[in-house]
Amino acid sequence: MSQIKDIVNRQREYFYSGETAGISFRLNALKTLEKTIRAHEQEIFEALKKDLNKAPFETYMTEIGIILDEIKYMSKNIKSWCRNKKVKTPLSHFKSTSYIISEPYGVVLVMSPWNYPFQLTIAPLLGAIAGGNCVILKPSEYSVHTSRLLSRIIGESFDERHITVLEGGTEVNRQLLQESFDYIFFTGSASVGRIVMEAAAKQLIPVTLELGGKSPCIVDRDARVDIAARRIIWGKCLNSGQTCVAPDYLYVHREVKKELIEAMKKYITEFYGEDPCNNEEYPRIINERHFNRLRALMDRGTILAGGYVNTGTLQISPTIIDHVTWEDPVMQEEIFGPVLPVLEYDSISEVTAEINRHPKPLALYLFTNNRPVEEEVLRNVSFGGGCVNDTIIHLASSHLPFGGAGASGIGGYHGKWSFDTFTRQKSILKKSTLFDIKLRYAPYGNKLKLLKKIMR
Repeated sequence: MSQIKDIVNRQREYFYSGETAGISFRLNALKTLEKTIRAHEQEIFEALKKDLNKAPFETYMTEIGIILDEIKYMSKNIKSWCRNKKVKTPLSHFKSTSYIISEPYGVVLVMSPWNYPFQLTIAPLLGAIAGGNCVILKPSEYSVHTSRLLSRIIGESFDERHITVLEGGTEVNRQLLQESFDYIFFTGSASVGRIVMEAAAKQLIPVTLELGGKSPCIVDRDARVDIAARRIIWGKCLNSGQTCVAPDYLYVHREVKKELIEAMKKYITEFYGEDPCNNEEYPRIINERHFNRLRALMDRGTILAGGYVNTGTLQISPTIIDHVTWEDPVMQEEIFGPVLPVLEYDSISEVTAEINRHPKPLALYLFTNNRPVEEEVLRNVSFGGGCVNDTIIHLASSHLPFGGAGASGIGGYHGKWSFDTFTRQKSILKKSTLFDIKLRYAPYGNKLKLLKKIMR
């Protein structure tokens, strides 16, 4: 406990020295981070292979490349983001100027999960650096190889007063949440998010919570079914379904259900072969506990594809389950694995009504070429973000904020929104001293009529 407190105190002293506030300092830190990532690319591949059996291609696409793009985007725009923003001033404040300063919070805590252990640690770090903060990173203890690598390469590249990685489990998390951080950024499950928010509330610490939930995927009868099948299987099986924005369950129009399922089965085989559980490029489940949880979810319903497991490698083949209801266990929790339950519908209004009876999802995916259907879904369902005619890729854009709604999260980040998340907007009104209008001062006498004219 004392060690953590000492680290926080040293970072706070460093922050108040003003060192991290300079734009050149922030740009140099981003450049250092880019060089560090490129220099250790092979080690990142190896760590993620050990933790999740990720192929180098998938690791670069979802963990490394997305970060390098974000660094490039931030480095290009940070100077304009840091400028004071001049705004209008009401006539009642004549003669004054008004502007907004984006100031860093100070010492911030970033707590990241195990499913994308590199990307989901570094992406918020970029915003914290760009905002001029000092940062303590707490990666997940489940992705032990990636966490260990992050600790080493960040420790070698940055002053610990600026950025520090702390490894460990629940006890380290508990101790960290007792500290007086200026901001907390958490990515993970809703159950742990509640613990983080409760701890933050006790000290009135602002938070961003990137959580999850049951993200629906809807395939309308006007969709291009073959393309929908290919993109759904890609999105569902990426990282073996261990993606917070993976399609969690499928609503398909009754008229195209059979065609869609056959196409999805075709693409499972095309992507991963006849035996995905022995495919060296197919990711594994993070640990035995989650593996057993997913096996139990497949006990109800009719398995149309997959259903096979490899207990030695902790792999579960892409599995499609039909004849499920909202009362079945697979529909009671976020699946977070390569299991896709299928529901059918006749009217899009019944789909939106059913989705709205449950907590707001982090993502929603709609496949249709029918504009009225698209407008009805997007207008009537609240969710964090999503895609029309694709899955997952919306989170890979620096031009879109990524975040949840309701139970699926609070706040957003990526691109400019990362900078905004880790800075607060300080309002300044600067008044002239050349003269001083006495209207506002007592005694008020018969000034009310003039005041109403000015403030109408």
